[in-house]
Amino acid sequence: MTNISEPAWFPIALRLDGVRVLVVGGGMIAANKVRLLLAHRAKVEVIAGRLDAEMQRWEDEGSITRIAPTADEATLRAAMPGCRLVYAATDDRDVNRAAAAIARGMNIPVCAVDDPQPSTFITPAQIHRGLVRIAISTGGAAPVLARRLREQVESTIPEGTGALAVFMQQQREHVGTACPDISRRRQVWESFLDGAGAQAARNGDATRARAILDDIIATTATRGEVWLVGAGPGDPDLLTLRALHLMQNADCVLYDQLLSPALLDRVRRDAELVFVGKRRNNHTMPQEEINAELIRRAQAGQRVLRLKGGDPFVFGRGGEEIEALLESAIPFQVVPGITAANGCAAYAGIPLTHRDCAQACLFVTGHARADGTLHLPWDSMARPGQTVVIYMGVSALPALCAKLVEHGLPAEWPAAIVERGTRADQRVLTGTLGSLPMQATEAGVASPALIIVGEVVRHRVLSPA
Repeated sequence: MTNISEPAWFPIALRLDGVRVLVVGGGMIAANKVRLLLAHRAKVEVIAGRLDAEMQRWEDEGSITRIAPTADEATLRAAMPGCRLVYAATDDRDVNRAAAAIARGMNIPVCAVDDPQPSTFITPAQIHRGLVRIAISTGGAAPVLARRLREQVESTIPEGTGALAVFMQQQREHVGTACPDISRRRQVWESFLDGAGAQAARNGDATRARAILDDIIATTATRGEVWLVGAGPGDPDLLTLRALHLMQNADCVLYDQLLSPALLDRVRRDAELVFVGKRRNNHTMPQEEINAELIRRAQAGQRVLRLKGGDPFVFGRGGEEIEALLESAIPFQVVPGITAANGCAAYAGIPLTHRDCAQACLFVTGHARADGTLHLPWDSMARPGQTVVIYMGVSALPALCAKLVEHGLPAEWPAAIVERGTRADQRVLTGTLGSLPMQATEAGVASPALIIVGEVVRHRVLSPA
């Protein structure tokens, strides 16, 4: 086996039935690895002077075989030939490294526990639910983190998931015969998993589960549908559970320029991704063509996810899209998202309303018309006692601020701009209507950014570090 700088993963589907695996060590560290190996039905041989209680029980039961009490070089060299894997799992790093060096010299894959440098493979933290096995790894960099993540994931997996997997395995040929079209077959299984059938299978009631599955097969036809989904302002953790669910079920995704790559990572891996975003003065796909594409794909039987930054109905042109879908009798769903005003203001520490100074909040778009003019309700915007949030206003920021001053607000009126709000690289500039345009220019602020105008900016708070 060629030595590598970064250890390979231990594949959780590796067949170890009856295969010899050597474990050096007899304490808790070794027991953690032996427990995994026994789950894979490996033939475990142990070199250890003393066994802890669990290891001793396994030896008494005949589940493991202790072949030697000491891990000297001669014993290791005699024991390793014929082994598929070696675990160096004592609490002495020098002993582990010595055993690893011998294994590497014999081209036997070896894992020195919590020591990636001499290892040629690592073992991820694993979750077992019968046929369902989930591995979590940090590449050997942070084993404790991997275990914590395993605990979090494990708590979300219902009991009976193993029985569900067995049922679905037994029904694969039946469903495949009834639904030769892969898109329809996928929809059948997704409907089954989302409904009462999955719970029946988890409970071990295969008869009821099969009846529900057959009913789904009989009533499910390949039907196109469009889902207008708000992805929130940028932070993937702000996605709704419903949005995540549909992102995993979609056949194709039409997405916007404002979406961060991290959001697209949550989409099902084999879904088709289609960029239809709009950059200033460069519309990759005009809105009419986007509408037509949604209709075309849905009529072809696809489940189309229209993924939009923020909320589809807040400056997202979602209303225009559903009107087009209705005209063509295309079924659709709308999933709201956290709009930029809420998300960016919260992450910037700026309240949108405040009892002392803002009893209302006004959302407007600062996007200029084709001729460069701004047609906004200036008299309604330039009032005290409220907060004004301006979307898509970066390029027109000097004109926006000047117009608000022209219509009655003082140049010293508080204002802020939040660039890439809610993301890890968020920037917040606070100033006044008179100073903010120059501040933004000097800082090189670019879209996506949100402008907040009002006395609430003075109430900005930041959490203590």
